[in-house]
Amino acid sequence: MNLEGVIGELTFKFSRSGGAGGQHVNKVSSKVLLQWDAALSTAVSVEEKAMVFTALANRINKEGILQLECDIDRSQVRNKEIAIDRFKRILTAALVPAKPRKKTKTPYSSVLKRLDRKKQQSQLKASRKKNFDE
Repeated sequence: MNLEGVIGELTFKFSRSGGAGGQHVNKVSSKVLLQWDAALSTAVSVEEKAMVFTALANRINKEGILQLECDIDRSQVRNKEIAIDRFKRILTAALVPAKPRKKTKTPYSSVLKRLDRKKQQSQLKASRKKNFDE
């Protein structure tokens, strides 16, 4: 994967953000909306796209666009940097292949413990049984 190529494909939209800042908040568009069209990306291979779509299925919309918002800072530039860093972390985490599960047997001690408990339970229930023949 060409990370710099992917970052070149990003589009940004800016809007006014809520929160602290007084009059400044009403004048400056500091909120950043980062968008990456994963479906049309050329910097990512087909296999990597499949990994991204499965790992980030809840973050990618129907059009195949990944969106991230950031309005933490009062500065638009800083919010843009934070959004890009977040995007990099999310994308690299999505491209890490899942480790295959190791098959293990049930420990022999666990089997013995279960059978012993069953035996105790059956003895307990047998002791409650009334004998009507006498």
